[in-house]
Amino acid sequence: MAAWCLPEQRRELQGDKRNRAITARRQHLKSVMLQIAATELEKEQSRRESEKQNYLSEHCPPLHIPGSASAVQELCKQLHAKIDTAEEEKYDMEIRVQKSTKELEDMNQKLFDLRGKFKRPPLRRVRMSADAMLKALLGSKHKVCMDLRANLKQVKKEDTEKERDLRDVGDWRKNIEEKSGMEGRKKMFESES
Repeated sequence: MAAWCLPEQRRELQGDKRNRAITARRQHLKSVMLQIAATELEKEQSRRESEKQNYLSEHCPPLHIPGSASAVQELCKQLHAKIDTAEEEKYDMEIRVQKSTKELEDMNQKLFDLRGKFKRPPLRRVRMSADAMLKALLGSKHKVCMDLRANLKQVKKEDTEKERDLRDVGDWRKNIEEKSGMEGRKKMFESES
């Protein structure tokens, strides 16, 4: 079949064979790597077990329980004494750690203080006129007067009839107090007629 193929098809078939060879080689390499990793893991596990056994044999000698009650009591007293010494060491170490952390905190606070990072006080708002602000910024060079209100035109407002009526009415509470009760109603009828 390959003899009757076009040259482009032959190249494709050859490329196909190369791809198969490359993938087969990858799979072979992957399996070899997995085998090596599995042997390394087994070695690591056996090494850890041997280290554990060595440590236990050094630090924890095998326990020989005597047959008599007095010997067992003596063994218990020894174990309790060892536990007490271990607890004392633990307590001493905790105190040392607490003391060192306290010293570290104090040193950090001193460092913070030396750097000068303090909280800024809240600033108050100060009212200044434009003249005062220019005088503060420019000092003695300030000669221009910035009185803006002096430059405004004075406009006289004419009273309209509605505004005059509103001023004449006055406070609405007075009107209600006057109109409350029988005398107020009497006044209303008199004013209407």
